[in-house]
Amino acid sequence: MKIVTICGAGIGASGILKVNAERALSKLGLEAEVVAADVASVRDIADDAQVILTSAEFVDAIGTTYADVIVIRNHFDQQEITDAVERALG
Repeated sequence: MKIVTICGAGIGASGILKVNAERALSKLGLEAEVVAADVASVRDIADDAQVILTSAEFVDAIGTTYADVIVIRNHFDQQEITDAVERALG
């Protein structure tokens, strides 16, 4: 399984989402590769992803994908992220 976290530059918000997604996976006892990326490279990096976690402003830029695109409103809300990961992969 693969989760891709997306933000504008690929280092800020996506990095926070990556760490919190890894924590969620650990808590849920699930395994997946988690990759942080910038929105410009999403098509290349997320072509084999099952889940994309991002902010609302990047959803349109992601475009058509087979992955579940999940908007995270609060990147620091571990429960929101855990719930999203569990719904998508659990």
